[in-house]
Amino acid sequence: MFGGVFDPDEIKRKIAEKEALTQAPGFWEDNDKATKVMNDIKLLKGRLEPWVELKKQIEDMETLYDLGIEENDQSVEKELRDVYTKVNAEYEHQSILNLLSDEVDKNDCFLSVHAGAGGTEACDWTFMLSRMYQRWAERHGYKTEILSQEEAEGGLKSINMKISGDYVYGYTKGEAGVHRLIRISPFDANARRHTSFSSVYVFPVLDDSIEVKIDPKDLRVDTFRAGGKGGQHVNKTESAVRFTHLPTGIVVQCESERSQLMNRATAMSILRSRLYEYYKDQQEKENAKFAGEKKDISFGSQIRSYVFQPYTMVKDHRTKYSVGNIDAVMDGDIDGFLDEYLSAKWKGLPTDSSGDSGDDM
Repeated sequence: MFGGVFDPDEIKRKIAEKEALTQAPGFWEDNDKATKVMNDIKLLKGRLEPWVELKKQIEDMETLYDLGIEENDQSVEKELRDVYTKVNAEYEHQSILNLLSDEVDKNDCFLSVHAGAGGTEACDWTFMLSRMYQRWAERHGYKTEILSQEEAEGGLKSINMKISGDYVYGYTKGEAGVHRLIRISPFDANARRHTSFSSVYVFPVLDDSIEVKIDPKDLRVDTFRAGGKGGQHVNKTESAVRFTHLPTGIVVQCESERSQLMNRATAMSILRSRLYEYYKDQQEKENAKFAGEKKDISFGSQIRSYVFQPYTMVKDHRTKYSVGNIDAVMDGDIDGFLDEYLSAKWKGLPTDSSGDSGDDM
């Protein structure tokens, strides 16, 4: 029953170790450390308890089946089918959760969307994608915070957000890449069909247990006034912060807070996350793992296509998973795509979209 990487005895051992730490003298004196330990216990129990409950429900099903056979009671068939459907759905969900075993999978994430080829249409597409991810977060009770955004005619040129919740990075890491939109453009007076592109980047929010060294000499720090809507909303101080990491060329910025100190702290957190992914990629030489960040934001490099006309379909070119209800997808119903990607990675199936241009949709 407990297939894959899940070991209930190992989970119980880890819970016992963490709970023992809470009994140590002075444990609650370090609030940050105590909070982290308690959150770890919560996550571990969150992995174990659903499987324990599933095991109990399966045993109840077996008992009900045996009673039905013994008494030749045909009425239990429908009840068994209903329970089986519910148990099977929960089993699939927990199996996906077990795939999130990397050290940062349980963390929050930084997710950004950037407009590519397509002009005004691409900026609208960037806005639509950012809304899709925010609605997905709302569906799961996750917290979303907009850290910075660059507005443009028709939508957004770029947006950077933080999504907070259990296993957010693990679920969303497969979204990194180029997303293609095909529709009749509302910005075209001739109602022609347009193709637009936006690129999604996903990075884990790192805690203090993962060390990423940043030499201050390698940073260029720029401050500027945060953008606003004009009038009383104009930021009159240089509270926004931009960091440029000179050795890698990575640039991050934050303008969500009125305080420059708070924006600095957030920008540094984003930079640590970006460098973590960068150095991990370099060390492991797994170029395909972060291919979504390296490809041109244009035709032929998309990981997923969203077609509004002449028919409606969303297709992931890596897993070949597709759905026809595009309105539901744009409203945040993307769990099927996330689960299929994780399952393909676990099974060792190819997750490179290079062999599928999307034209056979």
